[in-house]
Amino acid sequence: MMLKTTLAAALTTVFASAALAQVPAGYPADYQKIIDGAKKEGKLVIYGATDSKATQPLIKDFSAQFPGISVEYNDMNSTEVYNRFISEVAAGGNTADVMWSSAMDLQMRLASDGYALKYKSVEAGKIPGWAIWDEQAYGTTFEPAAIVYNKRLVEAKEVPQTHADFAKLIQLPKFKDKVTTYDIEKSGVGFMFMTQDARENPKFLELENAFGVAKVRVQSSTGTMMERISSGENLIGYNVLGSYALVRARTDPSIGVVLPKDYTLILSRVIFINKAAKNVNGAKLWLDYMLSHRGQTVIANDSKLYAIRADVSGETTSADLIKQIGKDNVKPVPVHPIILQFLGPAKRMAFLKQWKETAGKK
Repeated sequence: MMLKTTLAAALTTVFASAALAQVPAGYPADYQKIIDGAKKEGKLVIYGATDSKATQPLIKDFSAQFPGISVEYNDMNSTEVYNRFISEVAAGGNTADVMWSSAMDLQMRLASDGYALKYKSVEAGKIPGWAIWDEQAYGTTFEPAAIVYNKRLVEAKEVPQTHADFAKLIQLPKFKDKVTTYDIEKSGVGFMFMTQDARENPKFLELENAFGVAKVRVQSSTGTMMERISSGENLIGYNVLGSYALVRARTDPSIGVVLPKDYTLILSRVIFINKAAKNVNGAKLWLDYMLSHRGQTVIANDSKLYAIRADVSGETTSADLIKQIGKDNVKPVPVHPIILQFLGPAKRMAFLKQWKETAGKK
């Protein structure tokens, strides 16, 4: 009897140690409760505007670190992420546990409207202050808005280095019907980039007029813009998501990328936990993983979305970008309700009206 009791106690100790060993180094011991809760839930639902190809390495590594949690990732464009979540919540049905999107303003609207769970991540101290809002919304990446061009068809002397250079260049006859950017009515990230340009660029109206002269061609996705620039159907693209462009440029000899020297907008994909998350422990686990050194290393080396943490090394990091662009020229879009100023119905309609009358004129 004594032997059985001793053996049972020993096995309990072994299993307990094995369980506790799963708590990441430096985390509080009671974090085990979140891990156990997540395993009990057994599932995690994420709505994201990040390509599945870039997300898969993160899911694979997360599952290796925390086995037993099935991750369901739904890949949509940024506007679809917002609309689907809102409609499902309104209908009272099942929806995402975690929201992760490049449309920072739409994410901030949801968070500031009360849809985000207040949760202080154990990794919060490792990311910049501008990338956290009220322990509810967190920035996860450090991605530049880039000018992308066809290296075969745009001469080296033509390549613009600033926003003013770009506005001047695209008014040349050669670029008529050959310029592309996001359809800001359909693309959440496209609208956000353009409204942030309006804040940063004192000559924004001149830029809009230049788009009108060029008869800009708009697209709802980065992938479509890249394909058309690579093929030569378009010669140059504006505010293209630089994380995708810089990676593609490594293997596509037709693609050239410029990070403007006057200022480069920096986007950070915003993540938050649904306040009514069905799998709240799994959601906390995922958020902490995304901000952790391990998760950020996967972002930098496998997903290639540019890690936001300064202590991460790899192929695509914030440190490398800052060194390349210059600290003073990097303009991060803050994870803060201040970026919502153009989302109010009146201001949004006014901005789109001006865009159509200038950039959209045919």
